[in-house]
Amino acid sequence: MVQYDCPYIDTTVDHDVSFTGLHWDYNTARQRLESRVLVKGESVDALDAGLSALREHQNQADYRLLSRRGDQAIIKNTVDQTSAMRTIRDNGGYLTGAFEASDGSERWHIGFDRSDTVGDALSELDRHNDFTIESQATITFEDYFDVINNVDTAKNVLDAVRGLTDTEAKTIQRAMEAGHFETPRGATVTDLAAEFDISTTAFSKNVRRGERKLLAALVTAMDDVEK
Repeated sequence: MVQYDCPYIDTTVDHDVSFTGLHWDYNTARQRLESRVLVKGESVDALDAGLSALREHQNQADYRLLSRRGDQAIIKNTVDQTSAMRTIRDNGGYLTGAFEASDGSERWHIGFDRSDTVGDALSELDRHNDFTIESQATITFEDYFDVINNVDTAKNVLDAVRGLTDTEAKTIQRAMEAGHFETPRGATVTDLAAEFDISTTAFSKNVRRGERKLLAALVTAMDDVEK
């Protein structure tokens, strides 16, 4: 989504920063989006410039720096309702996940209670905004409650992925891409170790360490998820 009146998008056009909505609440009376946002800069200077530009944006209503560490910060701020936000709300739509803004565009996760309103909302959005639909699906009540009931399990799996070192993650990803886990193998340990310029023993250890972390979380998930 490219909005032409969004403070987040405008800031990412001019500065090497990105924004991820951690929590938000729409103030109906004030017609403003109140959010806690993670801001990442390509450098400390980029973060400084990005935060300054956001504070001074004409559609920025309120701003507070909550915490900062190096080239990342968490802010609490309020922005005026954009044209796209108004269109979504007027058609009964709502945000279902974190919004992400970077490189002059924003990714939204949007839901509608009624499928017959989706077409009208997208037609109205198309008049004043540029956007691409990356995926679209109908979620049943069973799907919805399945996600809600397994939030903790999903978080544990995500934590396991985040717990991989860069070396472990790159090793497992490359092994998967090369067909190392298939039968017959698409690539041997020797082949892959040569790509990483390490010994076969070192490569095998990296794979096993990563596998243990991921499998531990998946085995726990198998016990927790109701089939």
